[in-house]
Amino acid sequence: MDVQQLKNNWIYSLLLFAVLSAIMALNTSEFFYKSGSAGVGIIILIILNFRKTKQPNDTWMIIGAFLFSIAGDWFMSNKLGDPMMFSKGIALFFIAHAGYLGFALLNGKIKWRFTLLILMAYLVFFFLLLYPSIDDKVLMYAALVYLLISCLTFGASFGINGDTGFKWTYVFGIFLIVFSDTIIALTEFLGYTKLDFMILPTYYLAHISITFSLIRRENLQENNMEIT
Repeated sequence: MDVQQLKNNWIYSLLLFAVLSAIMALNTSEFFYKSGSAGVGIIILIILNFRKTKQPNDTWMIIGAFLFSIAGDWFMSNKLGDPMMFSKGIALFFIAHAGYLGFALLNGKIKWRFTLLILMAYLVFFFLLLYPSIDDKVLMYAALVYLLISCLTFGASFGINGDTGFKWTYVFGIFLIVFSDTIIALTEFLGYTKLDFMILPTYYLAHISITFSLIRRENLQENNMEIT
């Protein structure tokens, strides 16, 4: 590894702060640490955007997604059984997904066959299991719309073009968000709590994985490596 590669790759070390924040969040109830994985990601992506690189400004889509994720997490952390707080949190996470979706579409296209398969599976899950358990209509519609954009985002991530490391760490990040949200739905609407311990670790790891994917893309461009 030459001096130029070392110069570009140092930014990976900042992900350690996201990991430390996630560990602290899992052991405390402090919202500062809960927002750390996304917050550190925002800082890293801003650094990438202001470096003299060929990096396109589509990273602002992810920065926005992380910001709305932090806001949505605040509502979820303070809902205290209030369905409107839950609905507002879902709305903010919906906007976050719009950012993830927009980024994926700027770098590829939706894999429709895969997306439709995932969407069909989740619609069956929603109407057979979740729908009968949701009494609040606003919350029910919010959950359904959020489910739709989640499936679109996941499908779009599979259609990203570029380096395999960049693509699949992004796909993995989106998968972890969908996986975490699925467990939340099982907990909140069906009272199934055996998988609760996985909600936050997968959520924090999603932010770290997505940030890693964008660092990789940036450094490949900086090191004049061909992205295929």
